[in-house]
Amino acid sequence: MKIAFIGTYIPRECGIGTFTNNLFNAVLRRTDNESNADTGFVVALNDNDLTYEYPEEVKLTIRQDHQSDYLKAVKYINLSGANLCILEHEFGIFGGQSGVYILPLLYRLEVPLIVTLHTILKNPSYNEKAILQEICKMAHRIVVMSHKAIEFLTSIYQVSAEKIALIEHGVPDIHFSPEASKKDFKLENKKVLLTFGFIGRNKGIETVIKALPKVVEKHPNIVYIVLGKTHPNVLRHSGEEYRIFLMRLVNTLHLEKNVVFLNEFVDEQDLFKYLYASDIYITPYLNEAQITSGTLSYAVGVGSAVISTPYWHAEELLSNGKGILFDFNDFEGLADAIIDLLDYPAKMDNLKLKAAGFGKHITWPKIGDRYLELSQTVLKEDLFSIEIKEAEFDLLILPPFSLTHINRLTDDTGIIQHAKFGIPNLKEGYCLDDNSRALLMALMTYRQMKDKRALELLPVYLSYIHYMQNADGTFRNFLSFSRNYLDEVGSEDSFGRTIWALGYLLYNAPNDAYYQNGRMLFFNASPNFEKLKSIRGIANTMIGIKYYLKSNPSDDSMTERLREMAGVLIGHYKANKSHDWKWFESLLAYDNGILPLALLHSAEILNDEKITAAAIESMNFLTSHTMKDNYLSIIGNEKWYKKEGERSVFAQQPIDAMAMILMYHQAFYLTKDKNYLIKLYTSFLWFLGENDLRMSLYDFETKGCCDGFENYGVNRNQGAESALAYLISYLTVLQAYDDFHKTV
Repeated sequence: MKIAFIGTYIPRECGIGTFTNNLFNAVLRRTDNESNADTGFVVALNDNDLTYEYPEEVKLTIRQDHQSDYLKAVKYINLSGANLCILEHEFGIFGGQSGVYILPLLYRLEVPLIVTLHTILKNPSYNEKAILQEICKMAHRIVVMSHKAIEFLTSIYQVSAEKIALIEHGVPDIHFSPEASKKDFKLENKKVLLTFGFIGRNKGIETVIKALPKVVEKHPNIVYIVLGKTHPNVLRHSGEEYRIFLMRLVNTLHLEKNVVFLNEFVDEQDLFKYLYASDIYITPYLNEAQITSGTLSYAVGVGSAVISTPYWHAEELLSNGKGILFDFNDFEGLADAIIDLLDYPAKMDNLKLKAAGFGKHITWPKIGDRYLELSQTVLKEDLFSIEIKEAEFDLLILPPFSLTHINRLTDDTGIIQHAKFGIPNLKEGYCLDDNSRALLMALMTYRQMKDKRALELLPVYLSYIHYMQNADGTFRNFLSFSRNYLDEVGSEDSFGRTIWALGYLLYNAPNDAYYQNGRMLFFNASPNFEKLKSIRGIANTMIGIKYYLKSNPSDDSMTERLREMAGVLIGHYKANKSHDWKWFESLLAYDNGILPLALLHSAEILNDEKITAAAIESMNFLTSHTMKDNYLSIIGNEKWYKKEGERSVFAQQPIDAMAMILMYHQAFYLTKDKNYLIKLYTSFLWFLGENDLRMSLYDFETKGCCDGFENYGVNRNQGAESALAYLISYLTVLQAYDDFHKTV
C-alpha cells in the first residue's frame, strides 16, 4: 500500500507538522528499523511563501495561498500510484477563506481519503461549517481524538457516526530518567512546574503566574518553566505583546527567581526531557473550546502529574483520576491544587501512575497500527470509484423553492439591489436590471406554481419599470432609496433585460391589465431597438422580442427586427470566429450564455438554419471551456478569458450560471436532444456545490444566494441579482424536468 500524506511538516515549527511527521513514521516504518512493505510520501503546506529544508519523503509543496498549487498537488497524487490519501485538517493551514482551497484538491482525488480533524468548532461560522461538512462528505473515514469530537460532528455537522473513527493523539515512545533529566537542566533541588507549546493569549499562562505567590510562600524552591515560542500568527499581528505582559506580571509579583521563559521550539527529544524533569504539568487554557491538545496528550503519555482547566479534551483525557481539573481563571484554586500535590507526594505518584498506564496505549507505534488498520479497512470496502458520472435529474436533492429572501429584499418601490450578507443594503437603492429580472422571476413562478405571493409582487416590479422609463422610451437604471434618480439613461444591458421581461409578460400575462401595461412599455421602448450597439443588450432584447412574437406571430415588422438583430450577432460571430475560437468576441467575458441563447430563441421564430448552426456551434464552444469533469466552471469576471490567453477562475457569478441553464433549456426545446437537459441540470448544481470551490452558493438559512466566488472563497453578500439568478434557474430546472419526462 502506498499512502499520500497532506499536512504541514517538519522542519516547519507547527504542531500539525510534528503530528504528520510522527504519523508518517508510525504508519510506514517499523520500530525495529526493518523495511516496511507499505510506502508513502508527503505533500507539505508552506505558509506565507516561506520555504523549508524538508526531508526526502516530502515530494511536493503547496504554498498556502496559491490555489494553483493545490491543483498541481492533486494531479501529482493521482499519478503517483498512491492507493490512499491521509489529510491533516486544521483551518489555519489551508488557503482561502476558512481554508476553502483544500476542497478542489479533495474533489479531484482519485483515491480514497482519510481525514484527521484537529479542530472541530462548536459554533462555526457559515463558511467553516460548510467547508468541514464538504470535507466530511468526501472523506471515507474521519479520524477524531475524543468522544466530544464525535458528539460535535454528529450533532452540529450532521456526519454519520459510522464514518467516524476515534484514534487518540499519539505520543512518541521516548523515555528519560526524571532524576537524570533534572540534573541535566540543573534543577535537582527544584520542584518544577511546566507548560509548553506555542504561546498566545488563550493559553492562560497568567493564571499560573498569579497562583505562584501562594505556592512560593510554602514551597520556595518552585520553578515554573514556560517552554515555547509565541505562535507565528500572534507574532505577525501582535508581536511579543503577550510575552511582555507575562514578564511584567512576573516582575510585579517578584517572581523573577521562580519563572523561566524559554522562547524556543524544541525538538521532541529535548521536550520529553523537560517533561520527565517536571513534577507537575499545567495547561491553564482560558476556555473550553479545545477539542484536541497535543501538549496534554504528551504530558499524560509520559506519566506526568497534570493539572488543567476543564476544556473539552482535558475533561475527557484526565477523567478517572488521570489528572486534576480547576476552573478557568481560578488562580486560587490552582494554587491550592499545586500545594496539595507538593504536600502529599503519594497523591502525585498516584496521578502519574494512572497517566502512565494510559500512556502505554497511545504511543505512536500503536497509533500508527490503528491508522494502518483503518486504511486497510477503507481499501477493502472498495467504496471509491474514480468513474465520474453525469448528473441525473433528481429533484429530491433540491432545496424547497422559497421567495423568503425576495420578500426580504422587496419593498413598495421595488427590489433592493444589494445585501450585506442576507440583509438588504438600503444605501445602494434599486436598479432596473434587478427589477426586470424580478418581474421575469415572478411571472415564471406564477405560471408554474400559481403562487399568490408572486402575483402580489408583479405590480411592484412592473411599476418600477414604468417609473424608470424616459419619454423617448429609454430607461434610467439606478434609483436611490430616497427615490431620487441616479442616472439619465441606463446601460444597454439593462435596457435589453427589461425588454426580455416585458416580452415574457406579453406572452404570460396573468390578466389584461398587466398585458396592456406591459405592451405600452414595450412599444414605447421599441424605437430604440435598432440603436443598440452592445451585443448583450441586443441579445437580451432579441429574447424579449421572441416572447412577444410567440403571442403575436403575425407582427411581420417585429419579426424583421428580430431577423436584423440576429444578423448583427451573426456578423460579430463571423468577424471573430476562427478555427479554434468560435465566439462572438475576442474574449469570453460575462453573461456569456446569453449570446447563443438569443440565437436559439430567434431560430425558434425565424427557422433559419444558419442561425441555428451558429447558435449550436457557439454553444458547444462555450461548453468546451466551462463544462469540465462534469461540473460547470464559469469564466471568472476577475480577468475574463482572452483569446490565446489564460481563463480567469475568479470571480464566478450566478448570472453566468443562469445563462448556461437557460441556454441548454432552449437548445433542448429546439433539438429535443436530452443531453442538453443533463447539461442544464449539471449547470444548476453549480449553485449547490458542484463547482470549482466545492462550496454551495445557496444559503439554506436565509434562502438567498451568495454573490459568487472570489479568490478567498464565497462572497457571502446576497444581492437581488444572485437571488433572482438562482430562482430563475430553479424554475427552469422544474420546467426542464417536466420536458424531460414528456419525451420519455
